Amino acid sequence: MSENELQVKKIENGTVIDHISAGKALAVLRILGITGAEDFTVSVLMNAKSKKYGKKDLVKIEKRRLTTTEVNKIALISPHATINIIENYKVIEKFNVKLPEEIVDVVKCANPTCITNSKEPVTPKFKVVEVDPIKLRCIYCNRFTTVDDIIKQFSGEEQ
Repeated sequence: MSENELQVKKIENGTVIDHISAGKALAVLRILGITGAEDFTVSVLMNAKSKKYGKKDLVKIEKRRLTTTEVNKIALISPHATINIIENYKVIEKFNVKLPEEIVDVVKCANPTCITNSKEPVTPKFKVVEVDPIKLRCIYCNRFTTVDDIIKQFSGEEQ
């Protein structure tokens, strides 16, 4: 390593989220509810060179494993992300996030007049139309929901 390079420290136990779409690391932190006030180390690398995608983001979180719901939410904003589970400084499990064909009760429809956004007890359901960039179609009103709509919801900036 040259003296002009900085190296991000390995974590002993936790999760590394790699191959996050460039510029989406902060959205991943919002999805995970990470504010910086936690009692564990979080490393964020943004717009790093990637042989496969040109640029990527990376997040390392010590002492934390992701839930299935959190992984599914990450897949909605970064469909090529890779999750690495770390124990004793070693990768013990590695997998790619995967979008199901149908998304149920994870995000809201972007259409404010959709029945899922009314007082009716209707669960939001979407068909995945495109994966990268993500495009969901509401099965009730047929409105498309995009990655920008999803990020707004996860950050509390909903309509």
